[in-house]
Amino acid sequence: MFGVLNNFKSSLNADLGEQMLNAVASQSIRHLFTSCEAVEVDIQCHPSSKLLQGSIDSFKMSGRNLVIRRDFEVEEMSFATDAVSIDPGSVLAGQIKLRQPTQAVAQVMLTEAAINKAFESPLVTQHLVNVKAEAVTNLSGGEPVSFRDIRVKLLPENQIQLQAVTDLPNRKDVPISLVATLTVERRKRISFKDPRFEGAEVPADMTGLSEVLTMAFAEILDNMVDFDRFDLDGVMLRVNRLETHGQKLVFSGYAQIEHFPKQ
Repeated sequence: MFGVLNNFKSSLNADLGEQMLNAVASQSIRHLFTSCEAVEVDIQCHPSSKLLQGSIDSFKMSGRNLVIRRDFEVEEMSFATDAVSIDPGSVLAGQIKLRQPTQAVAQVMLTEAAINKAFESPLVTQHLVNVKAEAVTNLSGGEPVSFRDIRVKLLPENQIQLQAVTDLPNRKDVPISLVATLTVERRKRISFKDPRFEGAEVPADMTGLSEVLTMAFAEILDNMVDFDRFDLDGVMLRVNRLETHGQKLVFSGYAQIEHFPKQ
């Protein structure tokens, strides 16, 4: 009789612990983002009594309409781990403490509109304003050059079209127009490969100047997008593959989770 009651008590405690863990995990993950529409957490632990020892079979998270660092909008983000070991006592304190770092399969989806908005953020524009690269200052008499009004269009087969405008001391509103292929290098950087000048809509008297500036712009882009700049608190993102799907860009890879953020 006492054995049955003890088993029931242990099972009840474990079930309550699992509910608490889900709630704490959801709140912790929300703290990774400036804002979010929805965050869902699914923690699997069978039997649930394993949770009392800090053992979890799997941890899954999915989020919609997330904002990172105030300016970078993510339509969807998800990750899923295998077995995870936590300090069960930390849950009672409203935190989740990992006994050791863990990896999760991750996927991130961006929209074309969000990418265009990101090009207006200070974190991006700082690399496109007052550029002193020799390729552009050779045309500006040594003066820094700034690129503005950037417009992005996602194309099939991982290609991207970018248009912009720049000014030179003796020529205003010089158009920039290129198409490049997006690739991933060292799992942490987006590269704009094989850029080509698109001059069909460029005025004939600007074509030569526009082409030189366009290729210089492509070189700047190729050294600009590094995922280390977008790491979340305790979570490092690494990308194995990217794909364009209509007006969406999907990244697949993994997340190295060092710790959960404090609430």
